[in-house]
Amino acid sequence: MTDSLKNDFDELRAVFQRLREEMRKAVVGQDRVVEDILIALVAGEHVLLEGVPGLGKTLMVRTLSRVAHISFGRIQFTPDLMPADITGTTIVMEDAHGHRTFSFQPGPVFANVVLADEINRATPKTQSALLEAMQERSVTIAGNTHRLPEPFLVLATQNPLEMEGTYPLPEAQLDRFFFKLHVDYPSADELKRILALTTEDATPDVRQCCTPDDLLRMRHAARQIPVADEIMKQVVRLVMATHPDQPDATAEVKQYVRYGASPRGGQALILGAKLKAVLDGRFNVSWEDVSDLVKQALRHRILLNFEGQANNVHADDVLDSLVRAFR
Repeated sequence: MTDSLKNDFDELRAVFQRLREEMRKAVVGQDRVVEDILIALVAGEHVLLEGVPGLGKTLMVRTLSRVAHISFGRIQFTPDLMPADITGTTIVMEDAHGHRTFSFQPGPVFANVVLADEINRATPKTQSALLEAMQERSVTIAGNTHRLPEPFLVLATQNPLEMEGTYPLPEAQLDRFFFKLHVDYPSADELKRILALTTEDATPDVRQCCTPDDLLRMRHAARQIPVADEIMKQVVRLVMATHPDQPDATAEVKQYVRYGASPRGGQALILGAKLKAVLDGRFNVSWEDVSDLVKQALRHRILLNFEGQANNVHADDVLDSLVRAFR
């Protein structure tokens, strides 16, 4: 490994630590959620945050844009939201001489970090407007393709599906999220700190820790971390074992799973594990790095069958059985 690459790794760890410390000034608790969001930020991938209203999901995203010094766009998803409200539209403009031309007016998706607030309150037609942006980092309108800024990531918040006025996200869209993170209710001590922080006549002073160029350099450095062939084979076996027709599938998978994870699930495991390794000061990926991210990377990529839903089985329970089997 070259000295230049080691210096890049040292810089990545230092910037990551500063980002985490600044985030903690505004976000009380949720340390693991914040760390996973920052891993996705460096990886340049999208995150789905699920939790009941009022737990600080929107605050996390706003604070992230401030400390990383990247442009921020916010979209409040509602049942009457239209695709053009997300991507923008082409309108007719008239100049001082009366000449009319078509002009593209970009929507809020043209930002480095896009907060898709309560994403599952919009209809499937509107959800489809994000598919090209999330995968291709571009938007096509009236036959013209417009590139989105780099880095680009969607951080979406979602209410639990059992709440009123929500729509299940299409599987193709769910698969484009790098991680799905559960935001849990704070403990009593954390709630006390939240109340003290939010009822004072002051706001947390968070500082800028990096620039968009720094994030792109960190992303490039993270992808240079080697992965042993044995670890790669284990990840392949694990992802394949989420499918009930595979020989390595556990009894829980065969009984409760209809469809398993896609190749994007394996990509999320490998890239996330690379970042965990370098943040831990290592230059090689261990199986512990992978297993620590199984739920975040795969829970939204597993589709349960009728029996699983009827028995109130959760994807996390199925993934726990897989991790135990591959330990």
